[in-house]
Amino acid sequence: MLDADLKTQLQAYLEKVVHPIELVASVDDSAASQELLGLLTDIEAMSPKISLRRADSSRKPSFIINRLGTDVSVSFAGVPMGHEFTSLVLALLQVGGHPPKIAPELIEQIQHIEGEYRFETFMSLSCHSCPDTVQALNLISVLNPNIKHVAIDGALFQHEVDERQVMAVPTVFLNGELFDTGRMSPEQIVTRIDAGAAKRDAEKLKSKAPFDVLVVGGGPAGAAAAVYAARKGIRTGVASERFGGQVLDTMSIENFISVPYTEGPKMAAALEQHVHEYDVDVMNNQRAEELIAPKDPNGLIEIKLASGASLKAKSVILSTGARWRNMGVPGEQEYRNKGVTYCPHCDGPLFKGKRVAVIGGGNSGVEAAIDLAGIVGHVTLLEFDSRLRADDVLQRKLRSLPNVDVMVNAQTTEVLGDDSKVQGLSYTDRTTGESHKLELEGIFVQIGLLPNTEWLKTSVKLSSRGEIEVDAHGRTSVPGVFAAGDATTTPFKQIIIAMGEGAKASLSAFDHLIRLPVETVEDIAA
Repeated sequence: MLDADLKTQLQAYLEKVVHPIELVASVDDSAASQELLGLLTDIEAMSPKISLRRADSSRKPSFIINRLGTDVSVSFAGVPMGHEFTSLVLALLQVGGHPPKIAPELIEQIQHIEGEYRFETFMSLSCHSCPDTVQALNLISVLNPNIKHVAIDGALFQHEVDERQVMAVPTVFLNGELFDTGRMSPEQIVTRIDAGAAKRDAEKLKSKAPFDVLVVGGGPAGAAAAVYAARKGIRTGVASERFGGQVLDTMSIENFISVPYTEGPKMAAALEQHVHEYDVDVMNNQRAEELIAPKDPNGLIEIKLASGASLKAKSVILSTGARWRNMGVPGEQEYRNKGVTYCPHCDGPLFKGKRVAVIGGGNSGVEAAIDLAGIVGHVTLLEFDSRLRADDVLQRKLRSLPNVDVMVNAQTTEVLGDDSKVQGLSYTDRTTGESHKLELEGIFVQIGLLPNTEWLKTSVKLSSRGEIEVDAHGRTSVPGVFAAGDATTTPFKQIIIAMGEGAKASLSAFDHLIRLPVETVEDIAA
């Protein structure tokens, strides 16, 4: 099941297992079951502290990782390879007693959560967003045995996907009811299930002393800004809704100079690790809602957060990035995650053999159509313009596929459904003005990005596209407030450009600080 190199690597990890663990497999005669049995047999042979036995359960193939003599366990329904192999390795280590790498106060909080919680996560092995959610819930279930979790490969349990109308991954159910969809961290989950957690966190934030530099946003621009600020020896903070930003949703990165290939989640983890090597106060799961400029030119800038807390700083760097642009048509929001989706890599396997549409004819849209063509029954690509805008090599590949239709001058006007799931869409032929309907089960929207700047409309000058206007130094219209990355007017939204702009904004912020009145500079030096 595992090749020699992978076995060597896994065996080295399994040397860190402290407590004996038992793998309990439920399998039948299917190919997937035999694949799982082979994987578990390989794992058993790698450590004297791991044993394997078979038992019967309703889901096949599936298995449980038990810590012997306790009620600590983690469950998988499927064969956790692909992006979920790391989830399997971490589950083995954590059930085996290897300490998790999270803050001690979060561990204590999880351990004191009362009540019974049964989580189920539907994921796909090609989903790069799923492992974070799976690993977060696995970790929580290891630390608190009253919380149980099973990760389910939707491709192998299609009947459950259909019955529960799962049309996006990761999709999480709690005690049989929909809990949430999308990437989640342990902190986010704990805040949801631990009554009073959000209020306690807000009180902690309110008590923080003012920062010299406060970075709002934790993507490539924000991470670079934080590192450059911290290296100046000044008090630096990062308030971020999710560290890594849009990079977390990027499948492959092949144009980051000196790194021929990496994946978004790996890069996001490396960014966060680099920031943590410095004395930076990282405040995750914090969404900014308002920027209040000081009345005194040398006063403190205030950032109000959705939690009710406020942070103050002598200078601020805005790096809130961007998100997927919506079509803005009737039915889109009603059927979001019910057939309307924005991640072909994550959700494509849920539409195996079905009819789907891709909206957008740029590189991302054409790449999505090519990827989906190998999974789904049929792909219709709709482009508003009179021609596709993707690279020629991608267009040639697209047009060579037998199960793909391309429609240009097609304006999507409505998403159609039966109140529970997508059944089709309406579009207008911009050449003739005629309206048409397409019957399908899924719609993948790939029409670019929208800057996360709505909360700044009344405080910072924005362009007609909603981007933060910056000068050559990253300065905004508000003294002491700088900006960098995809949320700004800087052209070409690329990771490498965002990092450079983040570093530049940080250096500009430091230059601003040292030019403040003497008493303020002395505060900074202190």
